[in-house]
Amino acid sequence: MTGYVGRFAPSPSGPLHLGSLFTATVSYLDAKAHNGQWLLRIEDIDPPREVLGASQLIIDTLATHGMVSDKPVFWQHNRHEKYRKTLSTLLQQNRAYYCQCTRAQIKSYHPLYQRQCRHAKHISGAIRWRNDAPVIEYRDRWHGLQRAPYSELIEHSAFEDCILQRKDGLVAYNLAVVLDDIAQGITHIVRGTDLLPTTLLQLNLWHSLTKQKPPEYAHCPVLVTAPGKKLSKQNHAPAIDNSKPLANLRTIFALLGLHSSAQSIDGILADGIQQWRTSPPAFQQEMIVE
Repeated sequence: MTGYVGRFAPSPSGPLHLGSLFTATVSYLDAKAHNGQWLLRIEDIDPPREVLGASQLIIDTLATHGMVSDKPVFWQHNRHEKYRKTLSTLLQQNRAYYCQCTRAQIKSYHPLYQRQCRHAKHISGAIRWRNDAPVIEYRDRWHGLQRAPYSELIEHSAFEDCILQRKDGLVAYNLAVVLDDIAQGITHIVRGTDLLPTTLLQLNLWHSLTKQKPPEYAHCPVLVTAPGKKLSKQNHAPAIDNSKPLANLRTIFALLGLHSSAQSIDGILADGIQQWRTSPPAFQQEMIVE
């Protein structure tokens, strides 16, 4: 691969735990093994979910483990004007519309939104994107062909008219992540399999917003304590101990089937990059950890 630009994009809803450091390490090793850039983006567009000081703690944790962004950290909170302009353009072009449906109203009819407000002419509410040109398949680098059936009745979230701005005025994740990937020139996205179901929707949105070539996607395992129980902030996964970076990386390397006898962070990462080039791991959906 040439011209590889990858990224790690955590939200500051708490410190990194083993699962998020695992994903960061996988994205870093993959970028460096392809002689690419690795960028850090802080996705801080949801203030009610942010934890004070978490953004800097994430940056510091990554640096302690040898992972520093190849460009200045990209902050979503600096992007509100771009989000607003895009929303305004989409509304003016009738490619987005206001929706006043509540979650309960939607669920009472169908598990997925069925475009109930497309022709309602509301002047307030959440803003939804008019998803008219579906991409129905793509090839994941590690999981192969991913495909969803398209029909008039919306049966897959890839074809929903997704929310771009919530009723409370906060920009939705899908719009922000696609616009920011475009702005940063991201060519390769490495992230957890928990986000795999959002990929087709984001590819649809990408093609609606730009003629730029979309990124290649690769989804790595989610770390779980038991089948289906993800290591996450919501499940109270403990924060990474920054006083033990060598041990932390060795734990992650063991999960990846990598090995290193190096006694420095840079040495361990260099060994991992070299092994990744010759024999990258084969991934499953989940990895169980103690």
